[in-house]
Amino acid sequence: MSTQTLDRTTTTAGPTWRRVCSVDDLEVERGRAALVDHAQIALFLLSDGTVRATCNRDPYSSAYVISRGIVGSREDAPTIASPMYKQVFDLRTGSCLDTQGKDPARLRTWQARRSDGDVYLLWGRAS
Repeated sequence: MSTQTLDRTTTTAGPTWRRVCSVDDLEVERGRAALVDHAQIALFLLSDGTVRATCNRDPYSSAYVISRGIVGSREDAPTIASPMYKQVFDLRTGSCLDTQGKDPARLRTWQARRSDGDVYLLWGRAS
């Protein structure tokens, strides 16, 4: 078995927490786009203080616009409505709650957390 020397930000054991931005870079219930490696991520600071992260690509139009959508809720689910064709997605799971008559699709999501005023994503694992 070979042994690898790893720096503090890299592991081969799986996903790692990656700093994306400061919480101050986000506005409550307004999306922001961030580039992590080569992936466009849509970040949302919700009114309860939680941060949600999804792919910024709308699966119905293929446009990178999800961060410009309208934040809302359906029962207890925080949601984002795409600005293109108005499909509504659950920000926790990426599931489409209102397909507007199209086939079901979903957004990729990442686990996000706040720590010491910064936003981190569990990078290397998308759901």
